[in-house]
Amino acid sequence: MASSCSVFFTIFVFISLFLFYSASGTLVFPLKHSFSRTQFNSTHHLLKSTTVRSASRLHHHRHPHRQVSLPLTPGSDYTLSFSLGSQTISLYMDTGSDVVWLPCHPFDCILCEGKYNPTSIPNPGPINLTSAVPVSCKSRACSAVHSSLPSSDLCTIAKCPLEDVEISDCKGYSCPPFYYAYGDGSFIAKLYSDELSIPMSFPSLILQNFTFGCAHSALGEPIGVAGFGRGTLSLPAQLANNSPEIGNYFSYCLVSHSFDTNQVNRPSPLILGRYSVDEKMKQMKNYYSDYAYTPMLENPKHPYFYSVGLEGVSIGKTKIPAPASLHRVDRRGNGGMVVDSGTTFTMLPLKFYETVVTEFDRRVGPVLKRANPVEEKTGLRPCYYMDSGSKNVPQLLLHFGGNSSVVMPRRNYFYEFVDDEKVKRKVGCVMLMNGGDEGESGPAGILGNYFQQGFEVVYDLEKKRVGFAKGSAHLCGIT
Repeated sequence: MASSCSVFFTIFVFISLFLFYSASGTLVFPLKHSFSRTQFNSTHHLLKSTTVRSASRLHHHRHPHRQVSLPLTPGSDYTLSFSLGSQTISLYMDTGSDVVWLPCHPFDCILCEGKYNPTSIPNPGPINLTSAVPVSCKSRACSAVHSSLPSSDLCTIAKCPLEDVEISDCKGYSCPPFYYAYGDGSFIAKLYSDELSIPMSFPSLILQNFTFGCAHSALGEPIGVAGFGRGTLSLPAQLANNSPEIGNYFSYCLVSHSFDTNQVNRPSPLILGRYSVDEKMKQMKNYYSDYAYTPMLENPKHPYFYSVGLEGVSIGKTKIPAPASLHRVDRRGNGGMVVDSGTTFTMLPLKFYETVVTEFDRRVGPVLKRANPVEEKTGLRPCYYMDSGSKNVPQLLLHFGGNSSVVMPRRNYFYEFVDDEKVKRKVGCVMLMNGGDEGESGPAGILGNYFQQGFEVVYDLEKKRVGFAKGSAHLCGIT
């Protein structure tokens, strides 16, 4: 457990950030980490579960049934809270999806036992709909959630009479329910609108007619998702309709991403809108304002993705060029790397992944012994016994399009922990995963949230770029 002094310091720093950014005309509120050790009987179990879910999420990105992404992986969940009407709800924050949906009373969730620890989510729902109103089948939101079906078809599905369909007078009929399916779960929801307010903002942010999905039944999904993708129904897009200066630019710093229970209580700031930094902030210890920006790639098939081009990876001084599939997105929506807060591990195409980890092992293998049993139990590789320390772990850099490079802190790509076997030994694993054959449809790779920890990650929708700045005292609180 963290000491009371460190908890007080964390709260003080976050309140200071809140007051500063609110005063500068932006909004900041905390992302809560929902990690709970009680869900897993060992570190191996936690890592294995996370690798399986990360792989399932990539599979869904490549074969989506609808434009929504897999729920966040246990052990890597970031939640945010806001109010709908008179009730407060906590949802997973996810840049890989573009719909906000939540569980509503009555709520039946099949195969949801053990999916999350109720004590780790402050307001998990389901909620009662009191002031919310159904969205019309004639609305743009209804067409968007039904994959752009024409309003005449939606009116027909809503059982609107023929004479009303012919004269396009179906405003009194509710948008039909929509169905989403993904790797290991699904849900059915209806569109509603209500007043949304963000309690952490000052002055308070109130958004009228906020559109969201209300689910009464789900399979394997007990918690809703706040989609932050590029679609018209995402939370930033709906904010941008009323306040473009807030909705078209947001950033976060994932400081609580750790499998260490002493770290997960620290809030991760999510900032909506641009902020300016005064001279006092610049003089703070470890302040860092040099952002590495890379252009967003347009994806005609998956327009809600934040896709960027990865041009190479450096292990030490050896630069390994990335395949063309990671550089660009083709006309069929294949290729590119998705920056995704909802996937834990970073995944690369098979041949490129093998080249990267082989180069890593070429440098580390002669010094540290491979921990083959740990690799089998966690789904990660290569892993090593750290008897000789970590000084031999080489540096890793990511080279993005736009001539931008990002130096990864070691903790972002090499996780060290104590093996849970009878003879406890310190081990370390490379936090990369095999993303499958390069020729598969959909994104070629995913930049997961474990690689993003300790950086301020910026989504600039006006200039269509994603930026990375090394975590600093003024925002991330990490040195």
